[in-house]
Amino acid sequence: PAGAASAAALPVVINTWAFRTAAETAWRVLESGGSELDAVERGCGQCEIDQCDGSVGYGGSPDESGETTLDAMIMDGNTMEVGAVADLRRVKNAIGVARKVIEYTKHTLLVGESASLFAVRMGFPYEDLTTQKSLSLYSEWLNQSCQPNYWKNVVPDSSKSCGPYKRREEVTYKEEQTSSQRSVHNHDTIGMVVIGVSGTVASGTSTNGAIHKLAGRVGDSPIAGAGSYADSTAGGAAATGDGDIMMRFLPSYQAVEYMRMGTDPTVACQKVISRIQKYAPKFFGAIICANTTGSYGAACNKIPGFTQFHFMVSSPLLGRPTEQVVDCI
Repeated sequence: PAGAASAAALPVVINTWAFRTAAETAWRVLESGGSELDAVERGCGQCEIDQCDGSVGYGGSPDESGETTLDAMIMDGNTMEVGAVADLRRVKNAIGVARKVIEYTKHTLLVGESASLFAVRMGFPYEDLTTQKSLSLYSEWLNQSCQPNYWKNVVPDSSKSCGPYKRREEVTYKEEQTSSQRSVHNHDTIGMVVIGVSGTVASGTSTNGAIHKLAGRVGDSPIAGAGSYADSTAGGAAATGDGDIMMRFLPSYQAVEYMRMGTDPTVACQKVISRIQKYAPKFFGAIICANTTGSYGAACNKIPGFTQFHFMVSSPLLGRPTEQVVDCI
């Protein structure tokens, strides 16, 4: 629509949730002449330092063995290069390590202990990602018979007990009750899209994943096209929410492809959410989209307790990073 296009301006920084310091940090990097990739790395890295909502960075979302592990990715929309890490242990700056994967390897994704060894080679210190907060979250969960958890079709009954579990011979297929698995505030990845004055796009994500996940679980955040996607010929997108469901639909890639076809960013985001709704009506999730003119939008799936999605936008028209809200569909 003409209205949306006329309100567009570059550069633009857009990020998931009301993570203001992340938005301010990324915007400052751009203003001081840093690149779009620098802005994404520093912006998401700010959330790792701030432990945004306890769901980004160290000391949050312990897995079912009590350990906090990190996932992150960064993408260059000019070269289409991606650097990502998953199940990263004992290294705090996950998106910083992801950037080094682009700069110093021919790979895209490194995982687990090997990703941590790579990080140390790149000069990142080993640090404990556990805090009193994550330890207390873990012990509370154990005291509640490990509820909720992510097991199914096992004995003993995973809805009543901590295990250890064995597989049940008979597998039952029933609709996943995803909305009851998540509180809306336990899985808030930071996703960020930065579009520079020339239309260059970069994107990135950082998270400590789903709380009480199985050890080794990787969600959508470090997967290109799922957690985020950047293409300087079209735009960028980033997703947040129930990664186990969202990653099956590559929502960020799909949103960018809609924008490539000329779809307004808000509509592109809505179309992506609608597509997932058909298969998982109760999923918790949201997506942000921006095209190369600086026009942007967002959408989210409406479930009890989550009817609006807050996100941050920085652009010359706004003067400073501004919180925006969209009603879920």
